[in-house]
Amino acid sequence: METLILKVNRDQPRGLEPAARILQSGGLVAFPTETVYGLGAIFNNETALLNIFAVKGRPADNPLIVHIYGLDQLSRIAGSISPSAEKLIDRFWPGPLTLIFPKKPEVSSRVTAGLDSVAVRMPSDPAARELLRLTGIPVAAPSANLSGKPSPTLGEHVINDLFGKIECIIDGGACPAGVESTVLSLTGTVPVILRPGTVTREDLEQVLGQPILEAGEGEVERPQAPGMKYRHYAPAAPVFLYEGEPEKIIREINRSLKEKTSGTKAVVLGTTENLSKYHNEWVLDLGPRDDPGVIAARIYQLLRFCDQFGADLILIEGIPEGGVGTAVINRLRKAAGGNVIHVS
Repeated sequence: METLILKVNRDQPRGLEPAARILQSGGLVAFPTETVYGLGAIFNNETALLNIFAVKGRPADNPLIVHIYGLDQLSRIAGSISPSAEKLIDRFWPGPLTLIFPKKPEVSSRVTAGLDSVAVRMPSDPAARELLRLTGIPVAAPSANLSGKPSPTLGEHVINDLFGKIECIIDGGACPAGVESTVLSLTGTVPVILRPGTVTREDLEQVLGQPILEAGEGEVERPQAPGMKYRHYAPAAPVFLYEGEPEKIIREINRSLKEKTSGTKAVVLGTTENLSKYHNEWVLDLGPRDDPGVIAARIYQLLRFCDQFGADLILIEGIPEGGVGTAVINRLRKAAGGNVIHVS
């Protein structure tokens, strides 16, 4: 397949009409958002939706997020909108918050993975908004990567994964947030964060004036949101995540490095403050320990670099949970699978 690549200025996007026409005709378009790049198809084209799953190698029980341009489109998708949802929409849309609503019957089960709920968000990125405006139809989109691999935060990441497999890639450079949107379910009696992101639990509780639950870690039978069930965000090499006090993490990682097999190409991802403390040839800078927003913007680029570098082993210094740090740790735990070491 020939893939059209459109390079755009994210702040003043122009020339996206060909991409909108591809979506309208049932093709797939990868596009930048403020979080990560998405792989889009119009939400009511069954063939196009099936192609998303085929191209990514994505399990059919992993639901998609529907992206909208305006609130008038929400009425085509959501069966009802609660007062809590209205408050959150007023505060956080457009932006990196996905809300789970009861779905309307006409929303395809391909989008919802057979659930009676649907995930919706209104992105704030100018290029994404212009594409959605020109298309005029809500667009269902997971991240624009091969399933399970680190999400793409640069146009070149998408090109490496999907060139020749989809009709169009919009290259808008780096995604500022660097991790996927926060997903909040409003379908029960209490709001539940299904996936943490840069809109934090504290942000949401301040607006709603009530406690918000967080979904438990581990396997679930029917995921309500992307990223809940399967191993995600993972490079080819095994990832080991170390959590605990910084000095103890450093000691444990250095011990692991000393014990690694000769010839093993190991890469350490450490915080800025601790880079010089690791006894290894390859140490990459996650960012300042007290600025998880910087780390969030870097983690997928660093994990993808490890793949390009041909790393055999990746050892990561964990950071505290709380605020955006919760989203960072969530993604790193998913990348590590079961390889999470709690040091004491």
